[in-house]
Formats: sequence, C-alpha cells, structure tokens
Amino acid sequence: MSAGNPDLPGEMPGSSAAAVFAATITPHRSLGPEGFRVMMVVLSVVAAMMALRFVSLGFWPVSGFIGLDILALYIAFKVSYRRGRAFEEIRLTPVELRFRRVSHRGEEREWRLNPLWTRLVRETHEEFGLQRLALVSRGERIVIAQELSPDERAHFADEFGRALMQVKSSF
Repeated sequence: MSAGNPDLPGEMPGSSAAAVFAATITPHRSLGPEGFRVMMVVLSVVAAMMALRFVSLGFWPVSGFIGLDILALYIAFKVSYRRGRAFEEIRLTPVELRFRRVSHRGEEREWRLNPLWTRLVRETHEEFGLQRLALVSRGERIVIAQELSPDERAHFADEFGRALMQVKSSF
C-alpha cells in the first residue's frame, strides 16, 4: 500500500484536483521472484535425489509422482503471482472520491462518489480485529481494502477516515 503518493502508477484519468488522500492497495506476496527461483531449484534438486533413490530401489513409478508434485507447486505459485497483479486505487479530493478496482485479468471497475455523502463503515470482530471496510454512499456499499491484513486494514481505515473527515469539515 502506498498512501499519499500523488504520482500513482496508472494515474486515474481526469484527476486534476489536488488529492487529500491517495493510496494503491496491492496483494501481499511474501516470496519475491528471486526467492521463488531459489526455492524451485532447491526443491527440484531434492526431488531429483529422491527420485533417483526410488528408481535405484526399483520403485521407478514414484519418481513420476515426485515430478508431478514439483510441477503442481510451480503452477500454484504462478497462479498466485498472476493474482497478485490485482490492485485497488483510492483517491480523495475535496470534490470527489474515486475508487478503482482492477482484477488480475485487467478488468476494471470504478466508482465516483461525493465525499460529503460517503461514510466509511468498519466491521470489527472482537477477537480478529477489523474484518471488513466499506464505503457507503446513497445506499451503495463498496467493500474496500480486501487484500490487507486486519492490522493493515485498521491503519488504512484510520488514515483514510481522518482524510475523509478533513474533507467533510472543510465544507
């Protein structure tokens, strides 16, 4: 998440007013590309040694299944990285609140709301923290910051809520 960055990648078109708050929310990926390569090499070497051991014992069919396990792991990580391309952008100006969600497939959905008529609704679980954060305006409810952890979501809600109140109090 990057907050307060006026030079967002893929800047929302038509956003000429100065932003009071701007953030891009992306899914967290704990293993970077270099770590993924190292992990796959290490696992492949270990799998090859195991497969050779099974072949030497006469259990050659097992080596094929070990290879399938490595292939399945590779595919799972590639799917995860592809889904990591999704992001949400939120931009608050004194006259407009824009929220844009882009899926991992590149499908875009954008909402333009009047900040004076918009509420930030928090759904908190006593044990697990802030579970859901939503923008509510004129009967429409838009869930935001879905990719953040409860602690990150709470921090985001505090910062964004403060900016939203600042805009509302300026009128």
